[in-house]
Amino acid sequence: MKLPQDTLTIDPIAMNVVNRVAAGSRLQGDLLFEGGLLVQGEISGQIRVNGRLIIWKGGVVRGTVRVQGDLYLFGQLGVAEGSALDTQLECHGMAYVAQTGVSTGTLMAKRLQLYEGADLRGPFKTLKLGSTVPVLHDVQSQQPLRAPGSRS
Repeated sequence: MKLPQDTLTIDPIAMNVVNRVAAGSRLQGDLLFEGGLLVQGEISGQIRVNGRLIIWKGGVVRGTVRVQGDLYLFGQLGVAEGSALDTQLECHGMAYVAQTGVSTGTLMAKRLQLYEGADLRGPFKTLKLGSTVPVLHDVQSQQPLRAPGSRS
């Protein structure tokens, strides 16, 4: 059975994610995860994930987060009452925001894929490609492209 293009489904086990914050659990502090992280509960603080970060339905992530892999957002990034500055996530891979995903924080990534129904309330910034130290830039409208030899 083929899924519609606007639907995101994944299998965390098949993705070799080795760390998990289970539903009903709360974890807070200066945290480092090697091998990816599946969040089904709540996690907050200074968080670094070397691998994929999967925020499952019902999962909540708050604080300053750096992800060295891809982000899969099915749950909540930030809190509904919080500002975009309360939660900032920097993703050095692709950020996928599913139809159930909600982001009230600042989401920074090299690339972004939104699915129908995704709720991106906070700002999104792109990481500059080709830089060893990430430099953040606001998304800006670009001038239309012109064919070589054409006149303005």
